[in-house]
Amino acid sequence: MPDTQRPHYEIVIVGGGLSGLGTAIALKKAGFHDLLIVDDADGPGGTWQWNTYPGVAVDIPSFSYQFSFAQRSTWSRTYAPGRELRMYAKQIVDEYNLTPHLQFSTRVHKATFDAPSAHWLISTSGGDVTARWLIHAGGPLSQPKLPEIDGIDTFEGATMHTSRWDHEVSVAGKRVGIIGTGATAVQVIPEIAPDVEHLTVFQRTPIWCLPKPDFPLGRVGRAGLKKVPGVRQGARLASQAFVEATFPVLAHFHRWIPGTAALEVAARKYVAMQVDDPTTRNKLTPTYALGCKRPSFHNSYLSTFNRDNVALETTSIEAITPNGIRTTDGAEHELDVLILATGFKVTDKDALPTYQLTSSNGTDLAEHWDAERFHSYQGVTTAGFPNFFTVFGPYGYNGASFFTLVENSAAHIVRVLDEARRRQATSAEVTATAQEKYMTSILARRPLQVFTNPTCAGANSYYFTKNGDVPFRASTTLEAAWQSRRFSLADYTFAE
Repeated sequence: MPDTQRPHYEIVIVGGGLSGLGTAIALKKAGFHDLLIVDDADGPGGTWQWNTYPGVAVDIPSFSYQFSFAQRSTWSRTYAPGRELRMYAKQIVDEYNLTPHLQFSTRVHKATFDAPSAHWLISTSGGDVTARWLIHAGGPLSQPKLPEIDGIDTFEGATMHTSRWDHEVSVAGKRVGIIGTGATAVQVIPEIAPDVEHLTVFQRTPIWCLPKPDFPLGRVGRAGLKKVPGVRQGARLASQAFVEATFPVLAHFHRWIPGTAALEVAARKYVAMQVDDPTTRNKLTPTYALGCKRPSFHNSYLSTFNRDNVALETTSIEAITPNGIRTTDGAEHELDVLILATGFKVTDKDALPTYQLTSSNGTDLAEHWDAERFHSYQGVTTAGFPNFFTVFGPYGYNGASFFTLVENSAAHIVRVLDEARRRQATSAEVTATAQEKYMTSILARRPLQVFTNPTCAGANSYYFTKNGDVPFRASTTLEAAWQSRRFSLADYTFAE
């Protein structure tokens, strides 16, 4: 192409977390080297770069929470702490020579597709760039969601969201309040409870919390993983089977799986074993089906409520005041530190993507999905938006290891770009027919999912969109992996 029409980069990837890094590695292995990765953090790792709160760790086994092509035998525990995932991201960058492609502290504001040149025009905090292909690799746990509570800006103590933990603030000897009892709070609460003067946990909806098979691997365990033939492979296989059974199979094929009621009985017994006070125990026991909301795994979260300096408050919050929190019963909870464990923007209109993305005819992707409901082709492409891919798009993730999703999405993207390169095409777009066929097949499985259970209405789960949809890929991991690598290339149109 003439220089006046040549984009700055062949490929721009938005997101320097593990999804962006994994996608970049797949592209480089396929011979695509003219790429730029931008991220608004100051280092690689995404979720693990941002989240440094006390107790942060993975909630699926480390043997599964890693790339298949970059497995480690150095994890300190079966469930690795966050600092080891941050280190893993940095190691990946070094091993695959990604540093020349990375640009940190750069936030994307807008992306517009220009049809005549088949370029994406991308506006960032570091300047404007153009790209032939745009890949959104921003994860679902990157944009903090603040609670909509009156007076939140009036609190005179220290306030912080768990994903932006302020290590300059000490909670030792302080009166601390934490809003939320989701997966993050489950990790934070047991960690800080022994240090604070008093901890008040403000709960809207209880979470199913199950025992966590978390134990140190030790020198012998790590040596076995590294040196004994078959041990690492066996550990990964067992881990993958555990992850598959505890979410994709249980959630998406709930109606076919016998014994799901027995799992809830066991979970209730676990709460009863862990919590002494019957009133507190009842408040901590969910009334919705196991699976409606993301369950958590922790060995000391529930028992933390047996401490004299920890109180569970389930009365609704009326307002945040300069001195703390006032609940609807008129009680004033005086606080020195307020922690917001209120999760992330996952299915919010401004979450996927986190910037304005517009097709050549002026259609805004967020507006399009908001009006038409989420849809995609394998969670990777959307009809009407050529040359654009998402690693974590709607109906692409089946709930297994996030790394499996990244490898599947990357394989899909590489396959399309390989074909475009073979044809010398400057644009590629999934057909509306292929997209509709995929969505029909996925939605046909909805009656089998746990999410159709009527009790899910009271779960306050971020799985559900405002329309009541749950944009997961209802499939097993093996099926998703096969389809990501074997879809028909006729499902795309390519143009020179």
